[in-house]
Amino acid sequence: MAKTFTRDEVAKHNTEDSVWFVIDSKVYDVSEFLDAHPGGEAVLRQVAGKDATVDFYNLHRHEVLVKYEEDLLVGTIQGETPTVVTPQPGDLSAVPYAEPLWLNPAFKSPYYNDSHRRLRKAMRVFNEKHIFAEAQAAEQSGKYISQELVDKMSKAGILHMRMGPGKHLHGVNLLDGAVRGDEFDYFHDLVLNQEGVRANARGFQDGQLAGMLIGLPCIMNYMKDEKRKKAIMDEVLGGKKYMSLAITEAFAGSDVAGLRTTATKTPDGKHYIVNGTKKWITNGVFSDYFVTGVRTGNALSVLLIERGEGVETKPIKTSYSPTAGTTYITFDNVKVPVENLLGEENKGIYVILSNFNHERWMMACGSIRMSRTVVEECLKWTHQRIVFGKRLIDQPVIRQKLAKMIALVEANQAWLETITYQMCNMPYSEQAKHLGGPIGLLKMSITRAAHEIADEAVQIFGGRGLTQSGMGRVIEMFHRTYKFDAILGGAEEVLGDLGVRQAMARMPKGARL
Repeated sequence: MAKTFTRDEVAKHNTEDSVWFVIDSKVYDVSEFLDAHPGGEAVLRQVAGKDATVDFYNLHRHEVLVKYEEDLLVGTIQGETPTVVTPQPGDLSAVPYAEPLWLNPAFKSPYYNDSHRRLRKAMRVFNEKHIFAEAQAAEQSGKYISQELVDKMSKAGILHMRMGPGKHLHGVNLLDGAVRGDEFDYFHDLVLNQEGVRANARGFQDGQLAGMLIGLPCIMNYMKDEKRKKAIMDEVLGGKKYMSLAITEAFAGSDVAGLRTTATKTPDGKHYIVNGTKKWITNGVFSDYFVTGVRTGNALSVLLIERGEGVETKPIKTSYSPTAGTTYITFDNVKVPVENLLGEENKGIYVILSNFNHERWMMACGSIRMSRTVVEECLKWTHQRIVFGKRLIDQPVIRQKLAKMIALVEANQAWLETITYQMCNMPYSEQAKHLGGPIGLLKMSITRAAHEIADEAVQIFGGRGLTQSGMGRVIEMFHRTYKFDAILGGAEEVLGDLGVRQAMARMPKGARL
């Protein structure tokens, strides 16, 4: 049975040899921890014998208390009950707007059913048990994703689900039956993407085989040899081989038509000889396969290139963690069998463009979910941070900032769900025609919202929002990395222009004011 103490008893432990204090009605003995305390001994002695709840939560995240509780907790205050909740794996947050409205029991949605709720919980449990700790460590160390985690993700069907709905899910055990492969739709895909970013580690988020997500669909949809297609899919979805999409070059980013990497057929017509470079290729450092955009004469083609002679990869330092495996690739007289052509020669632009909608939609899912996490962090912080004798939330200027942030998140989540509903109900052949522009505008809107939210969050957290550890670490990470979603998959300006141009193509000629 846990020991109980009165506050008067705790107050006596304010000596050279005995330092106790109270946090949230729990009693901690830190006498043997004084030398080990990262913030120094004096900070702990200042609160010896006292209630340190306010002081602690002004300086530390709750997880710090959980980390040391087993060693330092000695009891509770008699007649009092702790009020701070320690979340368990899979739990929903009770903080307002911390979860999408469909997860709030008071709200209804026509888009989601019990299978989406089961998947949400199962994926959150998996993330918190298996991904979070490795993600946080790798974000700091720059180490690439472990084979152990990849194997767990494959076994759980997560790698399969991340490819979106399709026959590749049929017969696969998806998170111990959370959802059946034949019922998996784009709202399940949305749930999976939004839960997947909750490790709050943007570099590791991409290091978690993001290259596969945008490279493998080209194999699934355009490789002609069915036997080889199945073999490659089994390797990649089984976590045995890694893949990247190698389109971007220093010469051509959003301007895909400007690619300079060449593929020239050998005189016998059996191989292509590939020469050129690729830049900013996610996961390229550790990939085995590269789905590569090349120039064949005056047009574009797409080849599957395996790592081997003539293929060299070098890491590129960017503003997020090296764990993403961002890469500069050199192809030097690389010999590629003609059977590795994906789609038709000189029609590679269709292969490249066919995958953009889903890629941009996935990025929109993740970005707006991270913005929501930032809102939750700000709501918690403003309720516990005491400045000038009052909580931050009691300042009208802070409430105004939060109002803007919440409105941006909820409006963009609603638009995302509207687009997702169309994806579930519109034939795939029609989606490129009708959804390319709206998805481009959606991604642009969400990353513009991220810009505003990141800025306001740093103002709310102050110096902590610029610090990679402690209270503001999530804010600092988001502020430093949100631009990746504004650039990758098509820059905001390019996508905005795409959306307007597609709209203008359908503008009625007789429309007048």
